[in-house]
Amino acid sequence: MTILVTGSAGFIGSCFVRQHFENSTEPVVSLDALTYAGHLSTLLPVMNNPAHTFVHANIGDTQVVADILATHKPRAIVNFAAESHVDRSILGPEAFLQTNVMGTFRLLECARAYFETLQGEERPQFRFLHVSTDEVYGTLGKNDPPFAETNAYQPNSPYSASKAASDHLVRAWHHTYGLPVLTTNCSNNYGPYHFPEKLIPLMIMNALQGKPLPVYGDGQQIRDWLFVEDHTRAIARVLEAGTLGETYNIGGWNEKANLDVVNTICAILDDLQPRADGQPYATQIAFVKDRPGHDRRYAIDARKIERELGWKPAETFDTGIRKTVQWYLNNQEWATQVTEQGYREWLEKQYG
Repeated sequence: MTILVTGSAGFIGSCFVRQHFENSTEPVVSLDALTYAGHLSTLLPVMNNPAHTFVHANIGDTQVVADILATHKPRAIVNFAAESHVDRSILGPEAFLQTNVMGTFRLLECARAYFETLQGEERPQFRFLHVSTDEVYGTLGKNDPPFAETNAYQPNSPYSASKAASDHLVRAWHHTYGLPVLTTNCSNNYGPYHFPEKLIPLMIMNALQGKPLPVYGDGQQIRDWLFVEDHTRAIARVLEAGTLGETYNIGGWNEKANLDVVNTICAILDDLQPRADGQPYATQIAFVKDRPGHDRRYAIDARKIERELGWKPAETFDTGIRKTVQWYLNNQEWATQVTEQGYREWLEKQYG
């Protein structure tokens, strides 16, 4: 038995692969295009594992994907591959449509062709698990209930629109062609190996480098924060026991305003690695112009996956964020290495 993991060198995909080999000897073929946010360094702990095969390719390369499926005959495809940063989608949406929409379409078509060749026990065992985001649901008011799996899709950014489109494709390939699919929609992830363009790693690295900590608008945008290792455990559980055609929302039950998250990071750094001048890191906070169409609040109702599959997060935000800050303190060389090419120019363009 084998699993094909796409987007395997990214933040969440690499966590899934590393975690898989902590619990299993089942082979994994991992595929990644190694764009700016995908790095083989995230897979170093498993690169020498004989059960791990890495393929450098895009999910839209149908010949490569078809060859992988024919050669390795996986029992499942877990699709993490995606462009995922809202800010970048606003500046350049086409890459998001190419990867998230057309890439998913081509991957589905390869999976469908492969599925139709399966016989005997292999056919009912096969799964296509598509990893998506809570942003497809749009934004919530302060007192609105969290997003449930039954919420209508109302994406507000090029990124979330492209992910919503991919979710719809997955659903359609199940209902039209009978492809055995599962979909997960997660809240904001954080943890080790997170590329430092997203809020939490960006704040940690800028703080340590004595740079401003850019906070959009008034900093009161609320997100539900999910530790990445909790997320990947949930995905493994959905792959194992999820009902075909169903969607499972995965959240951390940790709603926090962005400004509160930044202040928490500053307080942990004050404790673990104080500034040389004795000043608190919070003095580096700098409010910047809000991004266009910035959703005010996301929150996930994760009761379905707990009720049906017995999963719930093991980390609170307090335990998870401290582990994350400590990891970046211990791995500053990694963060510097992965941000060498074009990163500073992008930050300057984005935050001024």
